[in-house]
Amino acid sequence: MIRVGIVGSAGYTGGELLRVLIYHPHVEIVFANSASNAGKKVYEVHNDLFGDTELAFSSDFHSEIDVLFLCVGHGDARKFLAANPVDSGVKIIDLSQDYRLKENTAYQGQHFVYGLPELNKQAIRSAQYIANPGCFATNIQLALLPLAAKGLLPQQIHVNATTGSTGAGQKPSPTSHFSWRSGNLSAYKSFEHQHLQEVSESLSQLQPSFLPPSEQSLLERAMQRINMIPQRGAFPRGIFSAIYVASDLTQEEAYALYEEYYANHPFTWVSKANIDLKQVVNTNKSIMHLEKHGNQLLILNATDNLLKGASGQAVQNMNLMFGLDERAGLNLKSSGF
Repeated sequence: MIRVGIVGSAGYTGGELLRVLIYHPHVEIVFANSASNAGKKVYEVHNDLFGDTELAFSSDFHSEIDVLFLCVGHGDARKFLAANPVDSGVKIIDLSQDYRLKENTAYQGQHFVYGLPELNKQAIRSAQYIANPGCFATNIQLALLPLAAKGLLPQQIHVNATTGSTGAGQKPSPTSHFSWRSGNLSAYKSFEHQHLQEVSESLSQLQPSFLPPSEQSLLERAMQRINMIPQRGAFPRGIFSAIYVASDLTQEEAYALYEEYYANHPFTWVSKANIDLKQVVNTNKSIMHLEKHGNQLLILNATDNLLKGASGQAVQNMNLMFGLDERAGLNLKSSGF
């Protein structure tokens, strides 16, 4: 059995991780760390887990585990590891953004591997430390990787992507309050969302010419190539993106390209029928649909921000790191309504 410790287990991503790992056939949860909820049963915070586990939150942390999941806020993972050294034999999967960018990957003489299986599956299998991708970044990258792999990304990429309220985290804010969010729609961080940095690095890994060297910051360079309008949707979970690029591919050629690229990736699907968000909510799937309009290729992509965009992908990475079938514990189904 894989002995698991979770830090930050009372939040949305921690809760999703617990939901998956409680029933994972190869996992024993050793501790679920939450200083503010220490002593409480997990189901007292994650009410839907009542009847599934008697596990209690703990304020303790130790390295008598095989893998540590960090479900903490951005900036807090690095602080936690500085204050709590982890034994070198323990694998780490960080769900924050602290180690995602290439310039920030070093830890204890090794480097965090960017944990997008559809891009880095072989590297993930041999990695000690994984930086789990961001939710928007996962969605956008999956929509564009097949084009980048063939050097077909144009100079300009246009992204309109809408996320649910859980994307803002569990701590209440004016724009996550139900009375503000319900029946509402708004844009935020237009053209300058921080996930553009990891997106541009991944695309450049496959198509080096996409982001040529420059003295500008990574975000400034990414903003010159990717025009992204993030939106807050009036729903709890999921990301639906509409991405379009200039392309000489026919629609049939585009489908062939995407189906070939994702042939050996069990959670990523290409649908010839139009898609909707509810197809992927509560699953680890990413489902895409392609359309050609004149010289524009439209790529629609739907993912669950808490699963494929966070905790589900983290478990997928764990499975790869320990030599398991990457689908283990992730046979999750959408209700469809």
